[in-house]
Amino acid sequence: MSQSIERGPASTILVDKAARWLLEQALFDVEIGTMLAGCYERLSAAGIPISRAHLVLSILHPLYSSLGITWRPGDGISIEGYQHFLGDDIPESFRTSPYYQLKNQNIEFIRRRIEGLDVGGEFPILGELAQQGNTDYLAFGLAFNTQGDKGVLGSWSTDRPGGFTDSEIAALLNLNDPLAVACKMAVQREVASNVVTTYLGTDAGNRVLNGNIKRGDGETTRAAIIYGDLRGSTAMADQEGRQAYIDALNDFFDATGGAISAQGGEVLSFIGDAFLAVYPCGRNRKESVVATQAALASSYDAIIRMNAINKDRVSSNLAALGYGMSLHIGNVMFGNVGMPDRLAYSVFGSTVNEAARLEGLTTKYKRPVLGSSNFKDYAGGDWQELGSEALKGVAQPMAIYAPAPN
Repeated sequence: MSQSIERGPASTILVDKAARWLLEQALFDVEIGTMLAGCYERLSAAGIPISRAHLVLSILHPLYSSLGITWRPGDGISIEGYQHFLGDDIPESFRTSPYYQLKNQNIEFIRRRIEGLDVGGEFPILGELAQQGNTDYLAFGLAFNTQGDKGVLGSWSTDRPGGFTDSEIAALLNLNDPLAVACKMAVQREVASNVVTTYLGTDAGNRVLNGNIKRGDGETTRAAIIYGDLRGSTAMADQEGRQAYIDALNDFFDATGGAISAQGGEVLSFIGDAFLAVYPCGRNRKESVVATQAALASSYDAIIRMNAINKDRVSSNLAALGYGMSLHIGNVMFGNVGMPDRLAYSVFGSTVNEAARLEGLTTKYKRPVLGSSNFKDYAGGDWQELGSEALKGVAQPMAIYAPAPN
């Protein structure tokens, strides 16, 4: 006959080792989910019967105000982003949670025994946890600043009959400070990554984070380029107002940028109502073909998306958006330029200038997309030659092509 093994008290020595391990992780570039999973597994190994651990961390991100991170034994880590809410429009799930009371009343912890608790009651989440077999719940909050608007909220649950012992609660509360330090360092790294990749793009952002930050740092590489521009934006801003203009810009950038990202390209910069996107490639035919075909596919997808946007605009009695895009390929300088204390990280060179001039011809030829002969030769497919143009700053006239409708 099998016998159940009764757990003894948690080892304070092993809990202290978990705390020291957390502080060590704060020194390294460890992904926060990996770090927290390591912490929780060490606490479980130390004898603390954790059935669920949950953290909410405030972050700086254009889409999310905070991250929710949950760990369960055997299931590992799951991460969820919580979107920004406007003003006092606080989600009901948060307003009725222990976390809201922690923040609203500026207290450090809430402990509730929940064994056998029905759904509902003081905090609905506790009823849900009880229905899942949990018996005890300990929530805590730690601020990262004096205003209290940045920090970490967390909770520990157990499913052991009788709940946590006093010594286990003491061990968990003593872990709060090293946990907060490690989380703050990890969040700061996440914030830095979010900011630079949001404003510079993923590839350029990673280059900057990896130390490519001095003026003049960079490399010459090859890339397929899309240069796009929204037409008539100045008149739109004058006639329809600032918000309508911003909405139109965002529609244009959502459609074109979404199409570019879907094909592995990257929008490096927005220049007023224009954008510059690249598909880096090696200096050989095979990689150039892949890059140009991806850029061409993006342009077709962008047209489809813009058609859908314009259909919605017209049905809402708004003017359709005019736009143009150019497709080009060549060598570019990828790196930092500017003043010593104010730099831009993007691509530069004659290929970029030629792409911008080429895009300007989309109005003349009344085509949404134009391409260069180099681009056409690599990308393949059906193209119509429209003529030859002397572009400003370009020594030789450039043959102008339009891709066949898809």
